[in-house]
Amino acid sequence: MVYRRFLCIKDAVACINDKVDLIAVILSISLPQTTRGTDYVCKLKIIDESHPEIPVHVFAQEIDYLPFVAAVGDIIHLSRVVMRIYEGDVYAIFNKRFSSFALYDGKDVENFQPYQVLLRYEARKHDAMIIAGLRKWLASSHVIDEPNFSLLKEINEVGLVNLVCKVLHICKTTDDKWMAFIWDGTDVPPISIYKKPEDEEHNPLPLHFKPLPSSGDVLHTFPTVGTILRLIFDVECMPYILQLLKVRQWFKLFCVECKVHEGLWYGVFTSYSKIQDIPNVDILILERQSNYDCRSLVVTFFLKHIEID
Repeated sequence: MVYRRFLCIKDAVACINDKVDLIAVILSISLPQTTRGTDYVCKLKIIDESHPEIPVHVFAQEIDYLPFVAAVGDIIHLSRVVMRIYEGDVYAIFNKRFSSFALYDGKDVENFQPYQVLLRYEARKHDAMIIAGLRKWLASSHVIDEPNFSLLKEINEVGLVNLVCKVLHICKTTDDKWMAFIWDGTDVPPISIYKKPEDEEHNPLPLHFKPLPSSGDVLHTFPTVGTILRLIFDVECMPYILQLLKVRQWFKLFCVECKVHEGLWYGVFTSYSKIQDIPNVDILILERQSNYDCRSLVVTFFLKHIEID
C-alpha cells in the first residue's frame, strides 16, 4: 500500500487503496454509532477547492478517539487514511490502528493550533499555509449554507426544527433517559386541548411532561421569562453528546423533533439530529439575549407597579 504525503481531494480520489494525507473543510458529521463489533464509527463529509465532497468513515476503539467537531466549516487534517471505492463512489477510511487527525477552527485566521488531536498526529511545516488557504477560500465561497433557525415562539406544529438555545440543566428522567432543559427567551405558543370536563376529574392533565429537577438550587438558576423546553435524547451515543453539551452555554440544534404531550411542548433529539457549539458573540445569541433583556425589563416594571398598588 503506497503512502502519499499530501494530496488535494481531486488527486486523492484517483489513489484507490493508497494511504493519503488530506486537509479539508468539514461539511457534516454524523453522531457516533457502534459497529457490529466493539468499535465506534462516525461519518464525515469533507470538501476542498479541487473537488466536490467525499465521505470519510472514522473508526475508533473508544468514543473519545473520535473527532469532536466544534462547528461545520472547521478544518480537519487526516493522516494516513485509505482511499476506497464502492459501486463507483469514492470515500476515505480512517483506520484506528494507523490513521490520525487534527481539528482546526475554520474561521480564526491567526490561530494555527489544533483544538483536538489524536496522539499519533504529527504537524508539518507547510500545514499552516494549506489551512490559511482553505480559510480564505471558505470565507469567499458559499460552501456552507446556514439553515434557518426558529425561535421557540415560532413553533406552530409538530415536526422538525432548527433551534439556537441555551442549555440550563442536564439530568436523567425516571425512565432512565437523558434530558436537557433548553431556553431561548421566548414562549412556545399555547396548545388547544380537546378534553371533556368529566375526563379531567378522573385523569387530570399533568402540569409537567417530565419531572422538574429536585434541587431548588437548580431551579433558582432558571430564567423567570421564557419557556423552558424539555429535550429528550433518544440516541445511543450519550457519552459523546454529554462531552459536547455544557450547562449555561448556547448551542445550535439541528433537526430536533418538536412534539406535544397532553398540551405540553417538548423536543426529541434523535440519531438524525445534530448539535453544534456556538460562540457567545454570534449574532443569533445576541438577538435572543437582547429580546430576553427587554422582556425582563417589562416584567420587572409591571411587578413593581403591582407592589405599589
